[in-house]
Amino acid sequence: MEVLHEEMPFDLDFHPSNPLVVTSLITGELCLFRYGPESQPERLFSVKAHKESCRAVRFVDSGKVILSGSADCSVLASDVETGKAIARLEDAHEDGINRLICLTETTITTGDDEGCIKVWDTREHSCCNTFHVHEDYISDMTYVADSNQILATSGDGTLSVNNLRRNKVKSQSEFSEDELLSLVVMKNGKKVVCGTPSGALLLYSWGYFNDCSDRFLGHTQSVDTMLKLDEETLISGASDGVIRLVGILPNRIIQPLAEHSEYPIEALAFSNDKKYLGSLSHDKMLKLWDLQELLNGPQVVNGVEPAESASDGSDDDGDDDSMDVDMAPSSSKGSRSKKVGKGQSSSRPASNFFADL
Repeated sequence: MEVLHEEMPFDLDFHPSNPLVVTSLITGELCLFRYGPESQPERLFSVKAHKESCRAVRFVDSGKVILSGSADCSVLASDVETGKAIARLEDAHEDGINRLICLTETTITTGDDEGCIKVWDTREHSCCNTFHVHEDYISDMTYVADSNQILATSGDGTLSVNNLRRNKVKSQSEFSEDELLSLVVMKNGKKVVCGTPSGALLLYSWGYFNDCSDRFLGHTQSVDTMLKLDEETLISGASDGVIRLVGILPNRIIQPLAEHSEYPIEALAFSNDKKYLGSLSHDKMLKLWDLQELLNGPQVVNGVEPAESASDGSDDDGDDDSMDVDMAPSSSKGSRSKKVGKGQSSSRPASNFFADL
């Protein structure tokens, strides 16, 4: 199943219970689609949500509300039935918002172009945590519920661990000499895998974030987005347009799953029942793949080289993965380019966004 957008989409998210998928566009629009096994996705609405590019979108409040973050520095709550705005936080950040994720039913996190991370509590209607650790855009984030920590990657080439309970940055890696673009937590929380523009996957051992413990060179081009399939395998989206199934420790490209197009993969997401894999690319197309069909056998995809690892692929670094080692954050050097459409800074207060939710 596929649907063509008029402009390039940046992000997508699936509804937590219904067959709905939402996309956010470079023009600031939100598009909601209903999908089914027997038909092409049906567009339910397309609304102009933001003045500038809408880079991040998520369903919240059990799927009743769509939250979106934009380069215009705002966060918008939209009604899932009508697409109409419920509440808008004009100046959530001083710089354009690049990432937005849900932590719980009542908390979300946003990351901006200058490396600032903010946590919003919908019950208190305000920002409850702010982390200023990175020097460049926040490229990806994930929430580790067991330790109540947010992991973030940045264009400054570092990985950070941000402790919500203590409201402080617990750890930050050394500069990796390359941007970190995506991350997933694998091996029952023992390994953190980060994608880079060179195609290398960097593996960090939990509690030892100063430097990566392993480098996997199986991709030949930039790994822009990743999804964890299970504790041993992930699905990667690369700038060559190929979606791959990747094994972690032992590190190997298990098989190419599909070729979205010849353009970079912008985002990947699973449907709530994991029946479908959604992908977005610079070809302006949303594609919904039957996940089981993709996994059933190797696909014929052009231009896929054999996997190669910089290590033997064994987990023999000797780390005590149960440890939660606390290291002082390091100051990263250098700065990388940000996404186009960066928002303008503003100093207006941002405290009552969730009052109407």
